Amino acid sequence: MDKVDFKKVLKALYQPSARAVVEVDVPAMNFLMIDGSGDPNTAPAYAEAVAALFSVSYAAKFLVKKEARPIDYTVMPLEGLWWADDMAAFSASNKANWKWTMMIMQPDMASRATIRAAVAQVTAKKPDLGAVSRLRFETFPEGRCAQILHIGPFSTEGPTIEKVHQFIANRGQLSGRHHEIYLSDIRRANPSKWRTIIRQPLR
Repeated sequence: MDKVDFKKVLKALYQPSARAVVEVDVPAMNFLMIDGSGDPNTAPAYAEAVAALFSVSYAAKFLVKKEARPIDYTVMPLEGLWWADDMAAFSASNKANWKWTMMIMQPDMASRATIRAAVAQVTAKKPDLGAVSRLRFETFPEGRCAQILHIGPFSTEGPTIEKVHQFIANRGQLSGRHHEIYLSDIRRANPSKWRTIIRQPLR
């Protein structure tokens, strides 16, 4: 059985350096997505959303492994788009006003039919996980972006984000939503070693 790690296949997008901001062209890719709002540290809806995303993503992975031409692939990391209706409120002190779209990239072999089957499977096994019903499968065309790897806790992202914004200011304008990709399991890793990709579309 073939095994694929799409973080390596898409190395430029999912394994950036922490040394310097770089520009990337992000192709349209398929994602499981779910929208919500509130402080990600305290809002039950956020924890349920993440649980639903990973449950369906793993179910899809195992369904693909059972197909006529099986492929084993690594489930991709959690990603988040973050914003606020009033961007002045988009600060660490106003997390209750944050809005978010959490998402996990799905490889091409996880078809829409596979995702439907995975959703049905998770719904049957975990009827209390209501967030599954709010998932959507969508193609996300992000395009031209600047990104860098941040190492450390989320609370220290400020200077890294500013570095990305300055890089963009020298080339164009901010466009789209603040995007983060979480490469570390924050339940187990030391916060000083958390690895987060900071990505921002530009035009």
